[in-house]
This record gives sequence, structure tokens and C-alpha cells, in this order.
Amino acid sequence: MCKENKIMVVSMIVNFFLATVKVIAGIIGSSVALVADGMHSFSDLATDVFAILGTFLSHKPADDKHPFGHGKLEYLTSMGIGLIILFVGFSIIFGNVNNKIIVPSRLVIIISVFTIIIKFLLSQYVIKKGYEYNNNVLIASGKESNSDVISSIVVLASAILMQFATTIPIFKYADITATIIVGIFIIKIAIEVLRENISTIIGEQETDSKYLEEIKNIIVEDTKICSIDKLNLIKYGSSFEVIGEVGMDENLTLKESHDVIEQIEQKLKKFDERNRYITIHVNPYNQKETSK
Repeated sequence: MCKENKIMVVSMIVNFFLATVKVIAGIIGSSVALVADGMHSFSDLATDVFAILGTFLSHKPADDKHPFGHGKLEYLTSMGIGLIILFVGFSIIFGNVNNKIIVPSRLVIIISVFTIIIKFLLSQYVIKKGYEYNNNVLIASGKESNSDVISSIVVLASAILMQFATTIPIFKYADITATIIVGIFIIKIAIEVLRENISTIIGEQETDSKYLEEIKNIIVEDTKICSIDKLNLIKYGSSFEVIGEVGMDENLTLKESHDVIEQIEQKLKKFDERNRYITIHVNPYNQKETSK
């Protein structure tokens, strides 16, 4: 099992536990908002399954039909996560229309505090690992988990306000309002996940200026490289396709130019294993023409 999937298994176990606790406590404590929050956690569980599947498929090696590997399956899986989140969000809102107003018990407050702490720690862990491994599936799953933290805070606030519903009548609508807010927040997260992955799947390039500068420095380490005319890093899941053009002395032999480029490719792969597919074109460099 790869390191990304190990993280997702941990997330699945925690989400299953939290979802079960929320739904049971919501039913016992008469809180529609907490039940909705529990369904939100169950959606986390479903997205974790998609995440494991996507990570597994994206690590399939390149073949004749897919020379750049299957890394973009990671983005398709993330989009699947986004669609699930979107469905859950709308379901929660429209399922809340005819609910009766019932003051939840204090059990809801206790459970909400407990789940907020656990879920916050989990979401930060998954997001951190997602950026560490440059894995969009982990990042999407972590953000969805982070939305669960905020929705639980909304549920907690509503449960507290509902305790004063007898003295302040308007507070009796807190549970229903919280449920709608949870649904809206879930929809917002879904749209963000979909937007980010649609942008990447159509061919997004790396824009981290610091990282690009490091790549350029590796290329110009060889004194035979006179200029960098073009450099793009296209994202393929957890891998990059490096496309570049460099200027070299037009008097160098073909073999000399080839050897220089081959050494640069090896350095780039050693620097970062994500630089898996590298194509560098050589342009003739004429100092006299450049100085004009």
C-alpha cells in the first residue's frame, strides 16, 4: 500500500467513527443539524474510498496508449469527490424544509465539541500530507474534512442557542438555520474542488516561481547552456512533464549537445522524482546576434 493510501485508510476509520457518533447522538439528542453533520462525515467516508481508488489508478505505469502515465486520473477522482460533496450539500438543504422544531439535548453540545477537536486534527494532517506529497486527492479530501470542522462549529452554536429558545423564541430556528448553513458551506467546498481540478485536468502548469527558479539553476549549472529560451512544467497528477528550450553554441557537435541534455535530465530527475517526463529542445546560440 502506497503512503497516500495509508493516510486515506486512517481518514476512513476516523470518519466512520465520527459519522456514526454524530448520527446516533443527533437522533437521541433531537438535533437535525447534527444528523446532517453526520451525513456530511459519511460523505467524507465515501470520498476517502474514491481517493484510495484514484491514487491507486494514478500510480499505474505508463503504457503505449498513455506515454505520460495515468496521473490525471487523480484529478478525475477529485472531481468525483467534488460531485459527491455537491449532492450531499443540496440534499441536506432540501431535506430540511419540512422538519419540526425540537430543542436538542445538551448531549449534542458535548458531541459537537468532541467531534470538532478530532476532525480538526484529522483535516490538518491530511491537508499537510497532501501538499507534502503534491497529491490533489489528499488535498481535496482534507479540505472536505476541514469543511466538516466548520459545519460542526455551526451545529455547536445552534445547539447552544436552542437551549434559550423558551426565553428568546427566535432561537428556536437555530437548528434549522444551522442545517441550511451546513448545506451551503458543503456546496461551496464542492464548487472549489471541482473548479481547481477542472483547471488542472485541461493542462495546468506549475506556477511556483521559487520551484521554477530552482529548475532553471540546475539547467544553467552546465557552462555549455547559454540561455533558457522556454520552460514549462505541466502537471500530470503527482508528476511533471518538463518542456524546455535552451540555447547552446552552434559549433558544438550533435553528440556534445546530446550529452549535455542527457546530464541535465538526470539532474532534474534526481532533484525531484516528480520530474518524470522531460523534453528539452536545443536552439543554436549566436553571441553576436544576441548582442545586437
